[in-house]
Amino acid sequence: MDPFALRRLGKSGVMLPQFGFGAAPLGELFTKVTEQDAEATLSGAWDAGVRYYDTAPWYGRGQSEHRVGRFLYRQPRKDVILSTKIGRILSAPKHPDRFDTGFWAGGLHFEHRFDYSYDGVMRAYEDSLQRLGMNRVDMLLIHDLDVWHQGSPAMVEARLWQLATGGWRALRDLKEGGAIRAIGAGINELGMIPRLLELFELDFFLLALKYTIGEQETLEKELPLCVERDVGIVIGAVFNSGLYATGPVPGAKYNYAEPTPEQLDKARRIAAVCARHNVPLIAAALQFPLLNPQVTSVIPGSFSPAQVNDNLGHMRREIPADLWAELRHEKLIRPDAPIGA
Repeated sequence: MDPFALRRLGKSGVMLPQFGFGAAPLGELFTKVTEQDAEATLSGAWDAGVRYYDTAPWYGRGQSEHRVGRFLYRQPRKDVILSTKIGRILSAPKHPDRFDTGFWAGGLHFEHRFDYSYDGVMRAYEDSLQRLGMNRVDMLLIHDLDVWHQGSPAMVEARLWQLATGGWRALRDLKEGGAIRAIGAGINELGMIPRLLELFELDFFLLALKYTIGEQETLEKELPLCVERDVGIVIGAVFNSGLYATGPVPGAKYNYAEPTPEQLDKARRIAAVCARHNVPLIAAALQFPLLNPQVTSVIPGSFSPAQVNDNLGHMRREIPADLWAELRHEKLIRPDAPIGA
């Protein structure tokens, strides 16, 4: 599979390569990353041909945007495809000496608050431009409007109301004014794609965790709605937080948590099928989502040049159709999951 072949992002008209760079790890998600390693990773990705980069204010509380921006602003802007996100405003902490970075292994010491109002979206957008050192981004996403991050269904509804009565107009103004080319939403939970499509004319979703070789429940309702409305899909967290990169080894995470025995067994069985066809599990995990024609790109995260190059090698690996057929026959992937011609 050619990692840099272009696909259309839904009805937006934006053309994206099949492989992009997810920059959450550069915000030190679970693992510390030095400035030198961050620079080397971005430089290695660029030299290898990667041109699509996704970041967010939340990744390391601004650190990922700073690192991505410091590298990309030195590259020809016409060659860069860049996305970031709105929904959080960063500010200095009231008690710097007691600051808790949470699950970020490092990152910057900034507090955050959610704000999906008109002014909040515009503020987040302008702040991102400053951190990135860029005067525009190509795609802007609504970030983390779900129960996991908001805390309750009631808070989700309150934030949706804030977005519908203010923030959406800001996003539309930015797109109509040419400041951005596409509007998306990052999704971690089932149920939010239909809810958002009831309210907003979105161009695409960045779907994390929910359409991978390990799980395809979004085929029941979410993805058919996207096909019906020609809404594009980008896949983040393609390895389900690591289990489908490393296989069921000690310490492997599944969806940011310890995998259950059932999840480990499924990964073990999928890995065994891959081994029978002489294909690394990680290669199958990277390529599987792109067998669905509604999926435009996968954007695995990396924090070393070797990871980028390994992922590109796995993207280019030939995978026999019999592997996908066996996974379907063994009921390890859904029968309605596209597996190519």
